[in-house]
Amino acid sequence: MLNEIGVLHYIACYVLGHISGSIPCGLWIVKALYGIDIRDYGSKNIGTTNVFRTVGWQTAVAVLLGDILKGLLVVILVNYLFQNPGLNVAASLGAFLGHSYSVFLGFKGGKGVATGVGIVIFLLPKVAVAVTVVWLALVLATRYVSLGSIVAALAAPFFAWYFAYPMEYILLVAFAAGIIVLRHKDNIKRLANGTESKIKPGHMEKK
Repeated sequence: MLNEIGVLHYIACYVLGHISGSIPCGLWIVKALYGIDIRDYGSKNIGTTNVFRTVGWQTAVAVLLGDILKGLLVVILVNYLFQNPGLNVAASLGAFLGHSYSVFLGFKGGKGVATGVGIVIFLLPKVAVAVTVVWLALVLATRYVSLGSIVAALAAPFFAWYFAYPMEYILLVAFAAGIIVLRHKDNIKRLANGTESKIKPGHMEKK
């Protein structure tokens, strides 16, 4: 099977992943339930945190699960079909970048954290547990979701190396960590100057 893998397989797996990752769960779920465009509220992001702040935790949980599953399921499918680490990486990159640069949103999107978690759950389960502990500890201690996400993302490649995962998976999470930090550049500025919002549920207040 490995000898039969060619460039077209990598392209197809990337495209499949990108389409799956592009599904804007936050936008579609909130619009279906409340008839509003989440991009008009709060931070204007389609991710779980803004959904939580805008319409509450129940919908945020649904969005979180949707964003995790769109990364998790496509990698499970590709792994089932090919059992090839390289193709797993191609599908993972597609899903991760699809969430951040969605074809359904004019190549705009979320910050990639939840979809990245879905990918890591399957490919690097020990890392998934470790970064979840890091993220949860920081969020509970500081109430800054962005800080927890940034630090957890940066820790992921080190955990991947420590647990001796394949090099292609270590490089995958290192690349994803870089994108996550880049997508949080505005949050980093607000954290630095003390204006970053702490996590709390909201009630559809536009900014």
